[in-house]
Amino acid sequence: MSTDKSKSSSAKVLYALCASDDLKPRYEILGLESAAVYAIDQDGLRAVVSDTLSTRLRPDRRNISAHQAVLHSLTEDHTVLPMRFGVIARSAEAIQDLLSTNQETIREHFERLNGRVEMGLRVSWEVANIYEYYVATHPTLKEGRDDIWDRNSSDSSHRDEKIRLGNLYQSLRDADRIEFTEKVKEVLFDFCEDIIETPVKREKDVMNLACLVERERLDEFAKGVFKASKLFDNIYLFDYTGPWAPHNFVTLDLHAPTAKKKASVSRNSDSD
Repeated sequence: MSTDKSKSSSAKVLYALCASDDLKPRYEILGLESAAVYAIDQDGLRAVVSDTLSTRLRPDRRNISAHQAVLHSLTEDHTVLPMRFGVIARSAEAIQDLLSTNQETIREHFERLNGRVEMGLRVSWEVANIYEYYVATHPTLKEGRDDIWDRNSSDSSHRDEKIRLGNLYQSLRDADRIEFTEKVKEVLFDFCEDIIETPVKREKDVMNLACLVERERLDEFAKGVFKASKLFDNIYLFDYTGPWAPHNFVTLDLHAPTAKKKASVSRNSDSD
């Protein structure tokens, strides 16, 4: 009895929300701090949690990997609404209150995302040097570059020309990103429910897309990626990943039940 009471009152790391099936799930995977993962149910909804003695979770590689591993395990068989890394509730009661207070918006998310997963697609230029590739394929850029090279490179009067040349390269690349992204999205919308553009992280990246796909249509989505890739030549690399929990399609804004319990759920400020 005392053990259950201690477990109920300890702080909880929150991984995901899902529908409750009135069964006691047994999760094989361990969560952060090697703690057991278990379910807290309320009003037909379920929060997947583990206990913690911490008030803050460091967003280091080990902790983030553990959080993602739990989500990946949950996503294999069920539709889940993933929580951002670092969400901590003070107790099991705080979790239950949170589910009760936000059940309408949580159910709306489930209705929209049930049976769907997220697939990621990154398209990149597979070239040794992206700037040199643009110089070779854009005569205006090549003429400007060669003109500067033919002059004294130490001449400070050419600085503005070099800046304009750099801006021209960026504008050409950015215009291609926009055009190519629209071409790929036009194809993929026949194979998925929604597409969100996420920021590119590398200079050679053309696009990063998050695609909401019905779980039963994953094979069709792969064919859609192949179809889209046929619009481009061999210097473009298409790399898709997943299935993942639908992170980019969850817009939950969970509210504490009362002003008194405003701080009952917290998120690490340095995990954003």
